[in-house]
Amino acid sequence: MKPSDLVVTPSGLRFMGRRFPRTIGRGGLTDRKAEGDMATPRGVHRIVGMLYRPDRIAKPADWALPIGPRDLWSDDVRDEDYNMMVRAPHAFSHEHLRRADPMYDLILITDWNWPYAVKGRGSAIFIHQWRGKGRPTAGCVAFRRDHLQWIAPRIRPDSRLVIA
Repeated sequence: MKPSDLVVTPSGLRFMGRRFPRTIGRGGLTDRKAEGDMATPRGVHRIVGMLYRPDRIAKPADWALPIGPRDLWSDDVRDEDYNMMVRAPHAFSHEHLRRADPMYDLILITDWNWPYAVKGRGSAIFIHQWRGKGRPTAGCVAFRRDHLQWIAPRIRPDSRLVIA
């Protein structure tokens, strides 16, 4: 493990000598991730991007990109842009990145099934703000807002999300 790794443990997440409470997917952890299974994929996932809502939070790192009103993430296996950021209008099923709630105010993008996605192997595996302690995600790893905002500027180009 590298010092810059985010390591998911049964009791939380270890990062830079600190421990943080976290939530994972409603389907638990899996070695066989599939679209819609609500599970968090095990493995070592690179952090490949950071998105944020500039109307709600300050830019968390110099490499973070703003989320605009038309920004979406494709989750449709029929889409040639499956598991990629796309723009509205978009004819295929997708997630809105600019949400009414604060869950996606700050997103760390993992390389799960990206950039060369296998259709149906799962999409939009992010690190984001949780809905509340103990409330599961649809497959992502999530944190309290203040913890996520502490973690984000400390992510380095070699940071990885390690889920054993």
